[in-house]
Amino acid sequence: MLIINNDLVTRMLTMEECIVAQERAFVALPSGRSIHRPRVDMYVPCQRDDGYFRWGTMEGANDGFFAIRMKSDIIHWPKAPDGSWTEEKYCMEPGTYCGLILLISTETGEPLAFINDGALQHMRVGAGAALGVKHLSRAESETVGMIGSGGMARTFLEAFAKVRPIKRCKVYSPTKANRESYAAEMSAKLGIEVTAVDSAEEAVRDCDILSSCTDSMEPVYDASWIKPGMHVTNLGRREMPEDATGIFDVVIRQGTAGLQMKQTKRFQAERGHSPAAFIGGTEEEMARIPAPNPRPGFGGDDPEFQDRGKGGDKPDFAALVAGQAKGRTRPEEITFYRNVGNQGLQFSAIGQIVYRKALASGEAREIPTEWFLQDIRD
Repeated sequence: MLIINNDLVTRMLTMEECIVAQERAFVALPSGRSIHRPRVDMYVPCQRDDGYFRWGTMEGANDGFFAIRMKSDIIHWPKAPDGSWTEEKYCMEPGTYCGLILLISTETGEPLAFINDGALQHMRVGAGAALGVKHLSRAESETVGMIGSGGMARTFLEAFAKVRPIKRCKVYSPTKANRESYAAEMSAKLGIEVTAVDSAEEAVRDCDILSSCTDSMEPVYDASWIKPGMHVTNLGRREMPEDATGIFDVVIRQGTAGLQMKQTKRFQAERGHSPAAFIGGTEEEMARIPAPNPRPGFGGDDPEFQDRGKGGDKPDFAALVAGQAKGRTRPEEITFYRNVGNQGLQFSAIGQIVYRKALASGEAREIPTEWFLQDIRD
């Protein structure tokens, strides 16, 4: 049994591998050669009177490997003096996080590894967004408008540059120092022109690819800024303006994002950043959690499951690649790739790459597999 930390993941995993592995896994879903269980969260009151404990899991399996990704977070939703509203998280104290991937062999049932999810999480989301860019953006796309300057925004731009001839990026985020640091780092890393700009509108203007990568609870750009020919992708559900849904000529969703069940008092969709969650606590405690998204856009995967929005009839990536769904057919079309869904499968597809490399290198920490086995049948 291996313990694989973020440093090993960063050194062993390439963005090219992430993109290829995900595409291969996604196209295998209709045949059953890949399988996944959508994300579901559980909320339990915590000691903060403005927050909640949130446990989140998602599962997937392909090519002889199963993965479950598990996250333990204390969540709260602060509003900044400038009016911006975000979802913030930590484990134990601000600045530390608990996210683990348990990798298991589907051939023998053997537990193989625990992998810290931080670096892999960032890379799998960026690679997923790149699949949309690869199949839906104009082939000559070279300018990115990036809203957000965190870890995800870094892997998004890196991934875009693997599938399109990206030459420049304009980045905006509310904190000047953060966007300037992003510009300097990504320019040096990718060898392209990355410029920090002073507004989201300036970041979007004249771009070929518009990407939002934020933890915002509200839209971070205006739909009127989207122009013909653009390709649009996202990170969060709430950062996109509702009006944008009427502008897109082509919409492809990566896959099913949240567990689909009839909503009740204890099972709800679109609370905070959760696609679906079981919620504990009293009525008063539950009121701490932001109400369901009033601008759901393509938040739900099924009309019965997400009765406030649309999106259940949108084709997924597997249908696009199989030629069962229309992609971009004209340069002036506006395309949108909804970069959520198939999350559990992403972790099995990419986790197995990391495991094989760590096993071969001998660099991972080992613990006895028998610690996880027992002679008592359940």
